[in-house]
Amino acid sequence: MIHNLFNSLKECPGTQGKNVQFYSLPALEESGLGKISRLPVSIRIVLESVLRNFDGKKITEEHVRQLAGWKPNATRTHEIPFVVSRIVLQDFTGVPLLVDLAAMRSAAVRMGKDPQLIEPLVPVDLVVDHSVQVDYYGDKDALRHNMEIEFSRNNERYQFIKWGMQAFNTVKVVPPGIGIVHQVNLEYLARGVHQKNGVIYPDTLVGTDSHTTMINAIGVVGWGVGGIEAEAGMLGQPVYLLTPDVVGVNLTGRLRDGVTATDLVLTITEMLRNANVVGKFVEFFGEGTASLTLPDRATIANMAPEYGATMGFFPVDDVTIEYFKGTGRSSEEVTTFQAYFKAQKLYGIPRKGDIDYSQELELDLASVAPSLAGPKRPQDRIDLTHIKSQFTALFGKPKAENGYDKQATDLNQRYSIRDHHDGSTEVCTNIGYGNQDESYLPPGSARNVSEMVSNHPTPDITDSATHTLNDAVDLGHGDILIAAITSCTNTSNPSVLIAAGLLAKKAIEKGLTVKRHIKTSLAPGSRVVTEYLTATGLLPYLEQLGFNLAGYGCTTCIGNSGPLAESIEEAIVKNDLVCAAILSGNRNFEARVHANIRANFLASPPLVVAFAIAGTILKDLTTEPLGIGKNNEPVWLHDIWPSNEEIQRLMKFATNAETFQRLYSNLTQDHPLWNNISATTGQVYNWPKSTYIAEPPFFHSFSIQLTPPSQSSEIKNARALGIFGDSVTTDHISPAGAIKDSSPAGKYLLQDGISKADFNSYGSRRGNHDVMMRGTFANVRIRNLMIPDSEGGITLYQENGNVENVQMSIYDAAMKYQAKGVPMVVFGGKEYGTGSSRDWAAKGTQLLGVKAVIANSFERIHRSNLIGMGVLPLQFKSNDGVQSLGIQGNEQFDILNLDNIQPQQHVILVIHKQDGTQQKIELLCRIDTAIEVDYYMHGGILPYVLRELMTA
Repeated sequence: MIHNLFNSLKECPGTQGKNVQFYSLPALEESGLGKISRLPVSIRIVLESVLRNFDGKKITEEHVRQLAGWKPNATRTHEIPFVVSRIVLQDFTGVPLLVDLAAMRSAAVRMGKDPQLIEPLVPVDLVVDHSVQVDYYGDKDALRHNMEIEFSRNNERYQFIKWGMQAFNTVKVVPPGIGIVHQVNLEYLARGVHQKNGVIYPDTLVGTDSHTTMINAIGVVGWGVGGIEAEAGMLGQPVYLLTPDVVGVNLTGRLRDGVTATDLVLTITEMLRNANVVGKFVEFFGEGTASLTLPDRATIANMAPEYGATMGFFPVDDVTIEYFKGTGRSSEEVTTFQAYFKAQKLYGIPRKGDIDYSQELELDLASVAPSLAGPKRPQDRIDLTHIKSQFTALFGKPKAENGYDKQATDLNQRYSIRDHHDGSTEVCTNIGYGNQDESYLPPGSARNVSEMVSNHPTPDITDSATHTLNDAVDLGHGDILIAAITSCTNTSNPSVLIAAGLLAKKAIEKGLTVKRHIKTSLAPGSRVVTEYLTATGLLPYLEQLGFNLAGYGCTTCIGNSGPLAESIEEAIVKNDLVCAAILSGNRNFEARVHANIRANFLASPPLVVAFAIAGTILKDLTTEPLGIGKNNEPVWLHDIWPSNEEIQRLMKFATNAETFQRLYSNLTQDHPLWNNISATTGQVYNWPKSTYIAEPPFFHSFSIQLTPPSQSSEIKNARALGIFGDSVTTDHISPAGAIKDSSPAGKYLLQDGISKADFNSYGSRRGNHDVMMRGTFANVRIRNLMIPDSEGGITLYQENGNVENVQMSIYDAAMKYQAKGVPMVVFGGKEYGTGSSRDWAAKGTQLLGVKAVIANSFERIHRSNLIGMGVLPLQFKSNDGVQSLGIQGNEQFDILNLDNIQPQQHVILVIHKQDGTQQKIELLCRIDTAIEVDYYMHGGILPYVLRELMTA
């Protein structure tokens, strides 16, 4: 709809003579709507969308006035209807989203409606990047083998994706093997500005991955949402959000030599978590910000979910423009992009005093030190100098204090493991305590490069196909078993990847090696990375240390690390070993990287290589040698750490526009694995039998007439399905990794004739609700406080106030409650739902029959997703909580005052205790906006949207 509200429609200057118009923000200030020029840049870009999409219905003049009048510290009661330019998906979340759209089309046909009423109204890009797994590693053919396995495992999913490509006109797919969605988005999908009907406007988006925020580095307003919200946005709904606070972060100074962008982002994550920026926009400004490279900005923006912010935003400036040129955008695109932002007076990094922020924080870049984060959360930063002492301290602390509850003397216990040709495994204990130097290499291991090449032509110590050892392994607490250069956080950043290659080169030259039972992998964010690592001559050195190319996609960081040798995993479990993983990712939550590796540390790529060489987290790399090199000489970290000057000399190889243009010009060229995938055609999916893709039950009994949730204004006599502590993540609620054969999902697949070897992962089976609801609350590390000192998805089923003697899985208990018509609630602590924007954490909760989640606080996306599935998010007030109220899980619960829900109203929780007494408390209903009330009353976003489309 073209309009001229507030006389804001203007000709855009500087667009090479093209007759294009834009909605001018300076014109709003001229019309007296407020001091627009002092608003945070991110708020102004959202304001432009609200102004441009004014229609007098969903977006009114009052919406424009409210946002134009944004005040830094006002009470936040207004919701913003934000219409985005496009939507990005990754395949773990994109496939279930396509499944839902297909199910909506099936529902439309059942109602006698045109199925093509269900069609995305904005461009949608789906990047298939989450399905590759590190099965093979440490050899030159790892990429080929892993991709062949990926396509074999995911054939049914890829057939369905191809159906979606032809069924929906606005859906485009980036096939597997191209790169990680966020880096592909940064390097290729983002075009800076869009044009439609003669109007130019900025690129904005939401994505179905929390790290969508990486795109904030180039001035794009966007963040992660659940696929539930994304679907609504695709089908014409604005993305609604409460008017946010904006925290300005003034970066000053410069990073010291030897300090990486990873060290910086871990420092910022720690700092902003402590500042409680959850749900806020964060905007970086100041001279230090202006000095950062675009990849450094992308590293910081990427980890906004880890510091809790909705965004980590960087305005457009000359650095942005140079990045667009260096990544192969056309000169016309770049010129138009720059002209638009200058016309809007949005160009350049603000200086201190230019903008009115809700709060200002400051960080001197010179204060940043080499760091890691872990062992369980990305905000738990540790100075490199303290990593050994911190792990040692946590080793002896109780689990309640985030420790491992072990005896200090256990650190000295080591095990020698050997697989025999007859299939048996020998484990010898009490072999003493080694310092992980060369004297403790397994028998037959190479001590230098020439020995590696001559004695061991195959560079791994395991058979990748069978995951059995070919040699003996010495294993103990603190040993590193996975070392992965992976994840979009760092693999977008050539400075740290070149640093990793230079460190590997110097290590090789010094005669250092990596023990080959350590699972080493290189999984870059795009094919551009291997191009410049090859051009610089550094890739062969990484390969000689075992960091061979394993795949282009999200691997170790999302749990696609693949299995370790069976005997190693058996020894870990049997002896309760606390072993470690080191990865350049952004997530290290419990059981995310690997179910049996309990200490996971985030680090820069060069530190990943360094710790792989050291082989243990029980080594202070600042005071102890990495290992013993040539001539039995100790080699220290500072001996092989590259200087900034060495890194900068090679950076020119990473910004070759021709390389980007060539690699992104034809994504299916020379890609037989993808091109050979067959697919059905037609506008409605035929739902063949599959354990990967199944029609979900969300619309089976759908009626155009509104039926409020629960058929009642109250929830009565509910039971607790689980009681959980602080920082329960979406990984805890809905794991992405391996499916255990003993779990409800594993048993279901076995009963369906699927062998354990073909289970694949929860993430890959998100198109099948039968698998995913069985996987809900099934993480092997989740702790249900109803059963003290327990781990795993178990609970106590209760009937008539009595606890049954036999514990059972949460899924089995939920099914028994459902069969008896008993509603269920779940209790949590602080930051419930932290982590990835995982639909199935909410979908699975709803399908289990949970009516409400009651917690001390919620992470932004998961709170929204619960409402999107018709589940009430309720928040304890003041100092109330599970512990203070003495909730054990054997009570019954009523939730009252639901007859006329208003945003952020109070509801009553009645706790009926076993002794016959009862207690009433007030809870805050975290349905925050009017549109969320509508979503809840319709049973979720999708029924709301479907009713709107069917009655249009």
